[in-house]
Amino acid sequence: MSAREAAISVVRILQEAGHIAYFAGGWVRDFLMKRPSDDIDIATSASVSEVQALFDKTIPVGVAFGIVIVVHKGFQFEVATFRKDRGYTDGRRPTGIERATPEEDAERRDFTINGMFYDPIQQKLYDYIGGSEDIQRGVIRAIGNPHERFAEDRLRMMRAVRYSTRFNFPIEEETKRAILAHASELLPAVAMERVWQEFKKMAQFAHFDSGLIALHKLNLLPTIFPELKGVSEKEIAQRVQYIEQFPPDAPPFASVLELFPGYSLEQIELLADALKLSNQERAFAAFYHKAGALLAMPAEWRAKLEKIEWATFYSDPDCEVCLNMIAARSRDKGFLQEHTRRRKELAGAIERIRLKKPYLTADDLLACGVKPGVKMGQLLKEAMRIAVNEGIEDKSVLLHKLKLWN
Repeated sequence: MSAREAAISVVRILQEAGHIAYFAGGWVRDFLMKRPSDDIDIATSASVSEVQALFDKTIPVGVAFGIVIVVHKGFQFEVATFRKDRGYTDGRRPTGIERATPEEDAERRDFTINGMFYDPIQQKLYDYIGGSEDIQRGVIRAIGNPHERFAEDRLRMMRAVRYSTRFNFPIEEETKRAILAHASELLPAVAMERVWQEFKKMAQFAHFDSGLIALHKLNLLPTIFPELKGVSEKEIAQRVQYIEQFPPDAPPFASVLELFPGYSLEQIELLADALKLSNQERAFAAFYHKAGALLAMPAEWRAKLEKIEWATFYSDPDCEVCLNMIAARSRDKGFLQEHTRRRKELAGAIERIRLKKPYLTADDLLACGVKPGVKMGQLLKEAMRIAVNEGIEDKSVLLHKLKLWN
């Protein structure tokens, strides 16, 4: 059974119990645009308790806002009660909700293309806000008064840019003017973690570079990153020009770093702190900075690097994507070929480093009378250096070399 078939089953159960139930939001938009999607949300006249009574397994993720996750036939669906919001005070969430009609529920949503409903049983579209027309026009338009929509949830300003970039739809003029009027209010109303999630969502689709330029035009980028205030749109465009050539697995933070050329590792770490990045994202950023510094060395300096340094560099799990990113902006046509050749030569050493499988072990040194401690650690490190640099794998030869070194 597909996700859509399971979702239709959820709708059927709700309708047979006497409730209104439709597919809602993004799935309806994608359906009308003939874009495949299994991300199905369901809107219903049933209350949370009524939904919970109809299904064996539910997860109460947002009961205060009329939202529950229904687990059905191996799939999870967000099921939300039709609602209207009482008011907003923090620029993110309503102070309370009231049950509402489908028409009222549509009017409190963000953009017309996201505000439609679809009955999969009757195969009927319910469009109370002109969303289908705006899809045909190819435009991103706030529902109702855009100033009110952005005052309710200021993150919607970034979402407008994300949808505009993803679908290549321009932002309607009144909606655009409202973003410009309220861009400076994005922070601190919206938590930086949510801002970063929007960057990550935008980076999942093509033209992330255009999205960053649009955010700058609308004064959202300088609000998020004050150090970009006063930087011209032309300069921003130049900084992000290589992003589209980055490999698909390039982390979003790597693309955002293009906005800050010449940043030191300390500055990158401060930026990571501000965006509340994960440890994995931070580790990538640190290695990317290291890779950039290493590969920016003059050729004669790089030629003097020991094989162990290259093998250690290539053994990092982020090495491949970093090389491809640096190659995207390199004018040297043989850049990747050089590294492919060297990695092939050092394949055995690279694998040993990745697997943490040294040529000599602590047991080997213990057998030679070396006691555990700092000295043993130094000897093990030196054994690895000698083995890789000189291509030696024989333990007896390595032990002999270590005795000479000692």
